[in-house]
Amino acid sequence: MNIAIPMELREYIQQNIIPQYVNFDKAHQIDHVEKVIEESMKLASYYDVNVSMVYAIAAYHDLGLCEGREFHHIVSGRILMADETLRHWFTDEQLLQMKEAIEDHRASNKQAPRSIYGKIVAEADRIIDPEVTLRRTVQYGLSHYPEMDKEQQYARFRKHLNDKYAEGGYLKLWIPQSDNTKRLAELRCLIVAEKELSGVFNKIYTEENNAVL
Repeated sequence: MNIAIPMELREYIQQNIIPQYVNFDKAHQIDHVEKVIEESMKLASYYDVNVSMVYAIAAYHDLGLCEGREFHHIVSGRILMADETLRHWFTDEQLLQMKEAIEDHRASNKQAPRSIYGKIVAEADRIIDPEVTLRRTVQYGLSHYPEMDKEQQYARFRKHLNDKYAEGGYLKLWIPQSDNTKRLAELRCLIVAEKELSGVFNKIYTEENNAVL
């Protein structure tokens, strides 16, 4: 079923959807959505799926950040369903499945995504690159909790990493063909190495603060 993505759909998303990410926090800028799209397309190659659906799901997956983070996955799905232009390329049934995939992509969801489309975008959104993950965590803290001092930021940084990525954390991986399993093991080694983790945080914290000045 891996039919090529129509040029008109690709152009519509590149011109009208992806640029919206410039309005979000540093961890969810255009480079983030482009990476999720790239990873989603790579993972889609292992499955009998509609790649146009995969492409659109990845592009729309975080648009709901325009209304805040807590329910962004729900809002993102709503935005996709409300986009009448997408009906040029997708049926009502396909759009509903795409909406559900977007709703299911959030890492904190306790249940597995309802379809392979949800699993693909959820896995692609993980982007477990230790360096990227650590920087995004610092960036998120600085952006959303500017009142915190450095010590408080580090405590939040460590708590988030342990809650999400450590052994027993809420992060779940869904696609065995992805590189995330190996990268997660590397990240877990760093999380338990307190001195090294502190050093990495100090470096990123200084760089991010200097970038703001």
